[in-house]
Amino acid sequence: MKIDSFKIEDWMNKYCPIAKYDLTSTCIAPLSVNNLFSFDNSREIFNTNLTYGEIQGSERLKKAIQSLYTNQKQENITVTHGAIGANQLVFLSLLEKGDEVISILPAYQQHYSIPESLGAKVKKGFLKEENNWLPDLKELEKTVSKKTKLLIFTNPNNPTGSVIPDNMLEKIVEIAKENNIWILSDEVYRGLNLYGNPYSKSIADIYDKGISTGSMSKTYSLPGLRVGWIAAREDLTDRIITHREYNTISMSILDDYFSSIALENKNAISKRNFEIMRNGVNILKNWLNSEPNVNCILPQGGTTVLIRYKKNIPSKTLCENLLKQTGTALLPGKTFDMEGYLRLGYCVNENVLKNGLLCLSDYLLNPMS
Repeated sequence: MKIDSFKIEDWMNKYCPIAKYDLTSTCIAPLSVNNLFSFDNSREIFNTNLTYGEIQGSERLKKAIQSLYTNQKQENITVTHGAIGANQLVFLSLLEKGDEVISILPAYQQHYSIPESLGAKVKKGFLKEENNWLPDLKELEKTVSKKTKLLIFTNPNNPTGSVIPDNMLEKIVEIAKENNIWILSDEVYRGLNLYGNPYSKSIADIYDKGISTGSMSKTYSLPGLRVGWIAAREDLTDRIITHREYNTISMSILDDYFSSIALENKNAISKRNFEIMRNGVNILKNWLNSEPNVNCILPQGGTTVLIRYKKNIPSKTLCENLLKQTGTALLPGKTFDMEGYLRLGYCVNENVLKNGLLCLSDYLLNPMS
């Protein structure tokens, strides 16, 4: 199977380790093991033999994941190796050569490169800045057809920070129903809405052919656990489990245990994370008010924001020179097919964020071409 190189991951693997001010992160200050033990100090894990974990995840973990949804049973939940594993399993289980897929960009490259590698015909639809980075429903209606098998998007969106309102989500479902289309909503940032209910409606709860993927990495600040999941109706779940058996022997006992603790204490983690998010947004607002060389729609959720810069420089060149001159790492728009933009993670350490933004401002005054 031939597949394109993963542009975002290639960039971050090359440049993030050498950055002084790393503004590429999509996670919120990861929790420590001690943080988790502050919620549950039983420490029973220390007496547990490190054999294979439960094949499809413990009942405790699946119950905790189920609590994130309103209409899902444990039978609808498949535990995976991160959301990256969840998305791949959906594509492997659902798509065949010649299938028509619509992927809404900007998005994680998985959402179009894996379907393309499987021989699917991928139509790309782009969110637009003038539409506040939200889907254009009229455009979507023109793009879908009776041949379309799968519609893919991220909500909240990475990199823009936009959040699809629940009423718009319902209209997208109506369009999908009319054409009998599956919807995959990558919901790794679900629970991080900055305004209103922190949790948007899940596509799996409001649509019979809706597939939700999530993980411990973003909303729950535990990217090191590598735990994700899929919520979908049971006939698809059965197909997913068949594919899963070929690449996942079992869940790690440690990952399962710590994820269960975190999800059982999600309200406390959310309170801590929203403080970090709001502080980051305030720093970002203050910077934007005094920075004439960029335009930006403030994030409504998630952990990243997309910045349009007013210089005629390729985004990769800008980011390479910025890193070389100042030690500040940003993600160039070119890596997610959005030239002229930069992705910035605003939930990093406060001093890193402030210093990195100052470095970007200084660079934009006298950029190297």
